[in-house]
Amino acid sequence: MLRLSNLALPLDHTPEDLRAAIVARLAVRPEELLAHHVFRRGHDARRRGNIQLVYTLDCELRELDAVLARFSGDQHVRPTPDMRWIPPVLPSHAAGRTQRPVVIGAGPCGLMAALVLAQAGLKPIIIERGRAVRDRTVDTFALWRKSRFTAESNVQFGEGGAGTFSDGKLYSGVSDPRHLGRKVLEEFVKAGAPEEILTLSKPHIGTFRLVTVVQSLRAQIEELGGEYRFETRLEGIETAPCEGGGRQVTGLRLSTGEVLPADRVILAVGHSARDTFAMLHEEGVPMQAKPFSIGVRIEHPQAVIDVARFGPQAGHPLLGAADYKLVHHASTGRGVYSFCMCPGGQVVAATSEKDQVVTNGMSQYSRAERNANSGIVVEVRPGVDFPDEPLAGIAFQRQWEKAAFVAGGGDYRAPAQRVGDFLAGRASTSLGTVVPSYQPGVTPTDLSRCLPDFVVASIREALPRFERRIKGYSMDDAVMTGVETRTSSPLRIDRDATGQSPVLRGLFPAGEGAGYAGGILSAGIDGIRVAEWLVASL
Repeated sequence: MLRLSNLALPLDHTPEDLRAAIVARLAVRPEELLAHHVFRRGHDARRRGNIQLVYTLDCELRELDAVLARFSGDQHVRPTPDMRWIPPVLPSHAAGRTQRPVVIGAGPCGLMAALVLAQAGLKPIIIERGRAVRDRTVDTFALWRKSRFTAESNVQFGEGGAGTFSDGKLYSGVSDPRHLGRKVLEEFVKAGAPEEILTLSKPHIGTFRLVTVVQSLRAQIEELGGEYRFETRLEGIETAPCEGGGRQVTGLRLSTGEVLPADRVILAVGHSARDTFAMLHEEGVPMQAKPFSIGVRIEHPQAVIDVARFGPQAGHPLLGAADYKLVHHASTGRGVYSFCMCPGGQVVAATSEKDQVVTNGMSQYSRAERNANSGIVVEVRPGVDFPDEPLAGIAFQRQWEKAAFVAGGGDYRAPAQRVGDFLAGRASTSLGTVVPSYQPGVTPTDLSRCLPDFVVASIREALPRFERRIKGYSMDDAVMTGVETRTSSPLRIDRDATGQSPVLRGLFPAGEGAGYAGGILSAGIDGIRVAEWLVASL
């Protein structure tokens, strides 16, 4: 087949229009186009009032080779790549292994790693410090509705990982030459996700559908011999010297008091497992501080964003709720950008530690809530804003999360401020027409009390610039809620070309927590890759 990309048609075109456009683009007779299949569909909204759908299609042609030869210099006409995932082959001597691989963490990375290991016949053990996803949902809602915090079961900890209580975005900008992202999406569809995620350019499924997908994937892993151990935390690693130097993992000390024999461990703990990072640092596992970003969540009426982005075509069923992506390079020398934008969603309490406030964004599949929200964050750097030491970024995050807890009133309410007040440099004493969605509630205040001065200055400079791109963005009554600190892991755990720690053989750092992913899809891709490395190590 032939893959044709960047084919644009009007928003309200017919199926016949699409077929005619393919025929015209490839300069073939209608009867020569035997079939066509939509691989991906997005939209181009750069010209309001003339929004177009943009297709990537796989086409079956009678004279395929001749057409490809005619378009040999055209980057948008190429042979359809082979996107099939080839599972790793388990060596014959490893088929009878009694020591099972262990996956630490049941977020997107750990979930896909465990699935690949189970499909290879290795019957992994999955260790998850939090609770199963349905029980975890009850604990998370208790914080949102009753200010009752559970340290081991919340937005960050538990089956499904931080991505479960998010927009459920299933797209990523990472390089993926082996099409491992397709494997992730196909597994999600088999587990109950809507089939449209295979074709939309920016697919998402929302929290409640993700819960069902996570449960279904767990059932598949268990049917293949995998074993889950919930409410079990990794507390230490047993090792033995290697002949050529370094050490080899031999076992795991668990919070249950058990020492679990293990010589192959995938570490997929997510970006908030601060106690685990400290334990690994004490064990001498090499890790480095890395940049991340902090800031606030900003909320606008979704209708304001829809009209600004789509103009008279706002509300069209094929477009849905509008999103955006904004970047500004501030005179402070910092990048300011939108992060994890959630159309028609809500701002959620996302702390994983007592007496701290952290915000995140979430949407359901419908994206039908009143407000749009997004992180507006500013980059922070080791050696500049905090010491260039592995755990220093965590201390930096905690400082501002604690300040937000205090500014919010000390009961898990979050500090909030009207944009008009923030730009004027005065505290908010009340809020306006935009009703904040954060639960368990907000306290109007001055957000400069819980953010570094350079972050405040950078955001103040960026908001009017963003107004030029999205009319209404710096409206006085838009609400900012603090603080957003968990944009990515504040450190990276070293791994070599085999996927293992260079000094602790058998330990495979993986996913967002180890600094190798950012978001559900990229974390799932890394989980597949690391599981393949583990099989290869056998």
